[in-house]
Amino acid sequence: MEVFLPAGPAGVGLEQSLLEVKLAVPQPRPGLVSRAEMIDAARVSDCRVVGVTAPAGYGKTTLMAQWALTEDRRVAWVSLDRFDDDPAVLLTLLASAFARVAPGNANLVADMSGLCMNGLGRAAPRLATAFRSSPEPFVLMVDDLQELHASDCYDALGVTIGGIPEGSQMVVASRSEQPHLPRLRASGEAVELEGADLALDVAGAEQIFAAAHVRISHEAAAELTARTEGWPVGLHLAAVIAQHNRNQVTPVFGDDRYVADYLYRESLMLLPKRTQRFLRRTAVLDQMSAPLCEAVLGEPGAQARLRALEASNSFLVPLDRRREWFRYHALYREFLLGELRRVEPESIPRLHLRAAGWYQANGSAALAVEHLLNTTERDRCVQMVTEQVLQTYNMGQMSTVQRWFSALGDEAIEGYPPLAVLAGWIAALTGQTAAAERWAAVVDSASFDQAQLDGSASFDSARAMLRAVMCASGPEQMMADASSATAQEPPWSPWRDTALVLAAHAHLLAGHENAAAALFAETITIGTSLGNTDTVVDSAAELALIAMDQGRWSEAAQQVERALAVVDEHRLQDYAVSVLAFAAAARLAVHRGDPDEADRQLTRAMRARPACTEVLPFYAVRARLQLAKIYSVRGDQASARHLVREIDEILLHRPALGALVDQVEVVRQTVAAGTQVRVPGAAPLTGAELRLLPYLQTHLTIGVIGQRLFISRNTVSTEVASIYRKLGVTSRNDAVERATSIGLLGG
Repeated sequence: MEVFLPAGPAGVGLEQSLLEVKLAVPQPRPGLVSRAEMIDAARVSDCRVVGVTAPAGYGKTTLMAQWALTEDRRVAWVSLDRFDDDPAVLLTLLASAFARVAPGNANLVADMSGLCMNGLGRAAPRLATAFRSSPEPFVLMVDDLQELHASDCYDALGVTIGGIPEGSQMVVASRSEQPHLPRLRASGEAVELEGADLALDVAGAEQIFAAAHVRISHEAAAELTARTEGWPVGLHLAAVIAQHNRNQVTPVFGDDRYVADYLYRESLMLLPKRTQRFLRRTAVLDQMSAPLCEAVLGEPGAQARLRALEASNSFLVPLDRRREWFRYHALYREFLLGELRRVEPESIPRLHLRAAGWYQANGSAALAVEHLLNTTERDRCVQMVTEQVLQTYNMGQMSTVQRWFSALGDEAIEGYPPLAVLAGWIAALTGQTAAAERWAAVVDSASFDQAQLDGSASFDSARAMLRAVMCASGPEQMMADASSATAQEPPWSPWRDTALVLAAHAHLLAGHENAAAALFAETITIGTSLGNTDTVVDSAAELALIAMDQGRWSEAAQQVERALAVVDEHRLQDYAVSVLAFAAAARLAVHRGDPDEADRQLTRAMRARPACTEVLPFYAVRARLQLAKIYSVRGDQASARHLVREIDEILLHRPALGALVDQVEVVRQTVAAGTQVRVPGAAPLTGAELRLLPYLQTHLTIGVIGQRLFISRNTVSTEVASIYRKLGVTSRNDAVERATSIGLLGG
């Protein structure tokens, strides 16, 4: 069977087109009931947040669109869908919308993403600061909040709401309860509009029928309003049906659920069979364009049909001014999907497969994955995730990666060893030690002889690199694994620089400093040409430290500058590999006699160090060794001793680290002797305390914070008390202010 795969809108990339759709203010249809009085009351209030919470069909989006048209402040708009349930995606959308109406925020969007970007600790506070600093008032409208389910999204949103300044407002619409509203309600900072507020009266019902050119008596309008309890979409459906029934108003009985089912079915049955089929089948799409519909249906003519439906059926909502993208009203789509499952359930996988093919052909592999997850094509889905997972991870979208892995299931990942390798890498680089060890064991016992989809030369090479970075069997095995990968990965391989940098680290552990330096230099050249930022940062930092050890400070400064430039440009501040770069920069600052810069870089290193765990042992130990030396030289023995204890914990799990073991012993003795002048001060925040710290910005209770972090309430209380003591404060607000001022929170 021929499948249509027409291209998307000419001249506009699909991803950019879909972003424009999300940020476009919907245009309200003419003839809708005015909400001016309600809007004016919310506008003139002193409340920073307006929550619009009501079931589907109550006109939440319509109210906000009417507001946007009459607003004299700058209006930013974000429409959410189920693919935005990721803190990095959510914050990027909010920043993109805000940057369009607030000049001077050119870097804001880029600041929301990056490898392992800490959404709650870094990106959300950065966005809140941008809101707070806006020179002009604005209104940020967020529609369809119910599409978000991840607690991390709501936590990040709560922090950004705190940045809305006086004179500006955030308007949030949702079909379900909005978690931020109870607190704001208690403090008098929120206006709340609910279903009862949005329900229409008799006059509103009469206006809907007048717009549909259907005559209705006052008595009939009153009865219909009472039966539907003023439900706007129910009244509109009744008007649509009456149009087709020669102005005969259909009686309505039952509660909302059955009213909706009855009225939708009545309205659908009035349409030609081909139109009914079009509506049912395209309901699998979250958003649709004519080319996409043609691909899914396997037939042409979608553009004319969409235009006709838009003109005759208000349940098709235009999403952009060019009328290229549409969606169904949420409740109508739910009804259509129910009809699809009832009438032709066997077609659903085929429709999703066609949608996946269209998205893949038009450059949106991530959306192709989302449709494939609704099919039985597990092999194809696993392969596509394998192709996309690193790119998605590199954008900081860890929640999306985890959702894909969860949807596939461990069994499917284990059944495709190349994906298990990538799962191991991601777990290792994000500090998930148990998961990293588990995936490494799966990979060790696996075999795979097909072509690699991630660009590596072979499965054996990919496995060798994962084994090398985790260094579970000591330097000799690491050297063998790194050498094997280096021999297999050709100069054009996107993994060539990874193989080289691992070989360089293996030489360092073996005490071969010159050989390591040569490999680090080669890695920088190849990594730069490939655009692989992490290996460039790693290699430049190591070359800087080697140069410092040999007294070549000018060369060291050049390498530090290179590493930090890449970190800052690509927002790698929370990435494990960056810790060593910050340590090198701090050591250079101490040499130059610049204590302020040394403090800044030490803070950056200490803040990022929880990502460096025992499954990245040579990174973790080498970075902590450098930091312990610096703190010891500066007389801060408390911090130095704490870092040595962390090193000892790592060595319990990875005792065979070659030359590093002797270096640790030297530093341990130096710190224990405490010969330097002591500087009074508390020990640094532990990794656990650094993970908890961002939650102090929220208004979550101690118990809920424990649930977020999977620790007990007592543990949270103990860690909070320790944070207060170390920061010299007595409250959450003071802790947040102090942590922000010294660089442990915020951008």
